[in-house]
Amino acid sequence: MLEKLLNNLKEKNILILGFGVEGKSTYSFIRKHFPEKFITICDEKEGYENELTQDEYVKCIHGNEYLEHTQDFDLIFKTPGISFKSIDISGFQDKITSELEMVLEFIDIFTIGITGTKGKSTTSSLMYSVLEKNHKNTMLLGNIGVPIFEKLDVITKDTILVLELSSHALQYIKKSPNIAILLNVFEEHLDHYKSYDEYIDAKYKVFKYQDAKDYALYNVDNEVICKREVQTKANKITISMEKKEHTDVVLKGNEIYYKEKLIYVDDEKRHILGNHNLNNIMFVAAVSDILNLDFELTKQAIDEFMPLEHRMEYVGKFNDIEYYNDSIATIPEATINAIETLKNINTLIVGGKDRGVRQGVLIDYINNSKIENVICLPKTGEYIAEGMKNKQVYLVENLSQAVKVAKEKTKKGMICLLSPAASSYGYFKNFKERGNLFKEYVKE
Repeated sequence: MLEKLLNNLKEKNILILGFGVEGKSTYSFIRKHFPEKFITICDEKEGYENELTQDEYVKCIHGNEYLEHTQDFDLIFKTPGISFKSIDISGFQDKITSELEMVLEFIDIFTIGITGTKGKSTTSSLMYSVLEKNHKNTMLLGNIGVPIFEKLDVITKDTILVLELSSHALQYIKKSPNIAILLNVFEEHLDHYKSYDEYIDAKYKVFKYQDAKDYALYNVDNEVICKREVQTKANKITISMEKKEHTDVVLKGNEIYYKEKLIYVDDEKRHILGNHNLNNIMFVAAVSDILNLDFELTKQAIDEFMPLEHRMEYVGKFNDIEYYNDSIATIPEATINAIETLKNINTLIVGGKDRGVRQGVLIDYINNSKIENVICLPKTGEYIAEGMKNKQVYLVENLSQAVKVAKEKTKKGMICLLSPAASSYGYFKNFKERGNLFKEYVKE
């Protein structure tokens, strides 16, 4: 299975750009198969080289000059966290690659790639569960937390690889998955890209290199996708909950149809709540039918699937107040989805890193909602606070204070929801740390 990939790497002068989770995985894979191959690793941070002192065939470069050596290599493994927003890459763009691209190019297995601003983790995990329930040999890799190279040695020719794909992973690829899914596009990661259009371009790369035997599934209810044509040689499958004309996968009452064929019945047995999750289910059910999976097994897998951590996660009931952790909500649209789904919300905790994402749509929605208390964290919470009308607004300095205020102000029998509508970076390591701390403070 690995012969073509290893032959491609064998004589190449390789640079690993970024030594986080994926960079370490790339290094470990190459070193396992080429014990004496010389590798260069570049990362802005210092200290990582201490992990590599026993390897005489590695060179480490760090500090402000870590991007100055890119033109000296045949292959540059760019890890997703590295941004070229302010860098001229014209001299080495054709050398940029990634674990994702290497697998799509050199490993002959069936791939399902799932991207979108929101919902990709849930949809990828759900797709994996459906394949497992149908007794398929499958793996879930990518942005979900398991680097692709980490599992390459156990992949077989009949493996179906489910890949959660971030825009960062897609930005420079030159191959696309066999089945490509675009759930939605909203303003996000504007700190990583030169413009919103560049971010959209990265998402659309999931379709760009497909061929006529492949499938491209996308959500025509999304404003961005509706306005921007999907250009691909693949079979186009359109998804709509709004019954748009000439749509392939539609919702009729509580039933999902794919080209007039019933593929899922929403009989209130599912655990992942809300219309946004029903939309995710439409994609998974459509792929299940494309792959000729068993209807009943697919429905069973969907209905049994439990929500992922930090996604409208029920923390518990304390002093007759219910607490929900929706730390994954890093854009206004995600917070609105959570409010619409949970409904009985008395207190909302919002705010995080300012990445230039407009908050106006969320401010208007909160003002027109029945939410009474809005607890605002730095920095975007400050902007949201300024726009509040007829709400009790509490500006706090940190999450611990937010939970204390929520305990005092939330009405009994109602919900306190953490759904920040902003990134965690700058205040927390990631959304998981933010969500875990929230749960810890609540339980204390």
